[in-house]
Amino acid sequence: MNIFEAIRKDHDKQRELCRLVTSTSGESKGRKEMWEKLKHELQVHADAEERTFYAPLIHTDKMQDQARHGIAEHHEMDELIEKIDDTDMDSPAWLTYAKQLCDKVEHHLEDEEHSFFQLAGKIFTEEQKISIAKDYLEEMKKNR
Repeated sequence: MNIFEAIRKDHDKQRELCRLVTSTSGESKGRKEMWEKLKHELQVHADAEERTFYAPLIHTDKMQDQARHGIAEHHEMDELIEKIDDTDMDSPAWLTYAKQLCDKVEHHLEDEEHSFFQLAGKIFTEEQKISIAKDYLEEMKKNR
């Protein structure tokens, strides 16, 4: 498995968790459980992605701007997560913020999958793509 396949697999999980979270209502057990799963998944993924995937790319002229942009988007998601955590789950604002987060997540995933990966694919060798995937998967396993 290469790094792009490993990340895409986690992206699919994030999409599904977003779908589940935004289909919940009120301060229910289901909402709380799905929210905690999504929040954890986003945080673990961002950390592993920045350490293993973005770090080597930020040092290349061709990818520096994209890597910085991706990290900035992770920060924006972190801020939305804090906003959601500070909002009562049974408030209508909670779902509004959760949908904003999921829109941001979807935008970020689309950016990565449709432009970022293509550029990074030209930078990394096949061996690097596999090696980075191993590091990424190890980080994910350690922090999940």
